[in-house]
Amino acid sequence: MRAIEAGDRAGWEPLWKGYQIFYKTEISAAASDVAFARFLDANEPVHALVAESQGRIVGIVHYIFHRSTWTPGPYCYLQDLFTVEDARGLGVGRALIEAVYARAKEEGASRVYWLTHETNTVAMQLYDKIADKSGFVQYRKTL
Repeated sequence: MRAIEAGDRAGWEPLWKGYQIFYKTEISAAASDVAFARFLDANEPVHALVAESQGRIVGIVHYIFHRSTWTPGPYCYLQDLFTVEDARGLGVGRALIEAVYARAKEEGASRVYWLTHETNTVAMQLYDKIADKSGFVQYRKTL
C-alpha cells in the first residue's frame, strides 16, 4: 500500500468509476477532479492509498480525518474502498483497511469508521472480522 501520486490518475479512474457503478451513483467529473486534487494536497484532510499488483492499481481507499467533540484527537472516516474484481478475496481490501488503521493511529485518531450498503454482504463478511458494528443507523437529508 502506498499513498496515491499525481501519476496514478489513469489507474485510479477506472476503480473510481467501478465504485460508482457498484453503488449505482454518478459523481461529476468536476467533483472527481477536486477529490483527486485534494489527495495530492498535504494541507487537506482527505487522503487516498492504492494497492498495486504487477504494476497495476488493483485497489483504492479514500479516507478523511476530522475533529470530534468526544475526543481530543481526530476520527478517521474511511469513505470509499474498491478493488478490481480479479483482486477480490485475495486480501487487498483487508490490507487497504489495515493501512488506513495504521495511518489513523499515526495521526492520533481514536477511531476508524465507515458505512456500507446493507446489500453489500460479501464485503460485510470481511468487515465483521476486522471491525465492530456500532449499532447506529444513518439518517440523511440531501440538500
